[in-house]
Amino acid sequence: MKIERFQMERTQCLYENEVRFNLSESGVMPLSLAELLPDTHERAALDAQALRYPHSTGRERLRENIARFYGLSDPDGVLVTNGGSEANYTALWGLVDKGDRVAFMLPNYLQGLGLGRAYGRQVDCYRLEMRRDGGEFRWRLDVDSLARAVKPKTRVIVVTNPNNPTGAVLTEEETDIIVAAARRVGAWILSDEIYRGAEIAGPLSPTFAGRYHKVIVTGGLSKAFALPGLRAGWIVAPPTLIRHFCQYHDYLTLTPSFLTDYLADIVMEPSRRDDILERTRRIIRQNLPQVEEWITSHADIFDYARPQAGAICTVRYRLPAASVTLFNRLRREQSVLITPGEHFGIGKYLRFGFGYRIDDILAGLKQIDPLLIELKKRQRSARAKAAA
Repeated sequence: MKIERFQMERTQCLYENEVRFNLSESGVMPLSLAELLPDTHERAALDAQALRYPHSTGRERLRENIARFYGLSDPDGVLVTNGGSEANYTALWGLVDKGDRVAFMLPNYLQGLGLGRAYGRQVDCYRLEMRRDGGEFRWRLDVDSLARAVKPKTRVIVVTNPNNPTGAVLTEEETDIIVAAARRVGAWILSDEIYRGAEIAGPLSPTFAGRYHKVIVTGGLSKAFALPGLRAGWIVAPPTLIRHFCQYHDYLTLTPSFLTDYLADIVMEPSRRDDILERTRRIIRQNLPQVEEWITSHADIFDYARPQAGAICTVRYRLPAASVTLFNRLRREQSVLITPGEHFGIGKYLRFGFGYRIDDILAGLKQIDPLLIELKKRQRSARAKAAA
């Protein structure tokens, strides 16, 4: 099997520790172990643990609380993994065969695109589009592209909701349309919901879980829960499918790590979980308006749809440069790392995170200004010459 280069992850691995301003981060300021276990008795209990093999699917109470996070109750419908990426990998590896097609949402975290092409026959993309709605830009499902992408041999419809890179959340109507498309051909829905819980306003984002008998949800503690280094992820699916996925997980990491299992169990206790998610929402609600001031300062070249969840926002720009060109110039000339639209399957877009220290974020955004000003001048000059 050959697999294509995962451009976004490879470039982040290469450069995220080489720049002064890393605006490619998509979570919030991580919790420390001291914040997670402030009680001395809890910390002493952890220190006393032997680092043994945990249960292969994760301890039962943890799986029960993960299930409840999605309005379900059966711990046998949960498999704990080493990060959300392993959850997605295991699910697609376990579902997609050579004759199958995958319907894949764009823009998106492109792990599923690469895996669908590696394991399946074909990946057919459908789109979210940035559209004007009541004087504001919003990301909306392109229903026609979904209808074209979902075919008789479609095995899986891949969704990311809340979406990465846009922070958009599907409406109830859009969710129902995706479920209806899956029912029409008997496809599975694989919904990556790792940003669920990081809402900027309003209640917890709706989940696909429970809407249809062939739904798989993946998630984890890296984004909304501010624990990326814990590498805690999960798959939520019918118990028979979880047992099937376990056969594939046995060829990967076998079990979650002991510390992942132990600490995730503490995090997903409902009152602790709610406290952590409120911290995340507080950070993004405080930071986003200041970032939006910078976006507004470039309103002549940016189109912007406010994110609904996650510490990420994406702008569409009108400048004579490809997104990867901007990415490379900012990295080399300004020591700023952003994520180009090309790494999410779209064109002239830039994504940047705003969940870390706001002073650092604003300083990094300020470093972008000189390049934008240069390109604006070049654009005006080109237009003047064309008009002459």
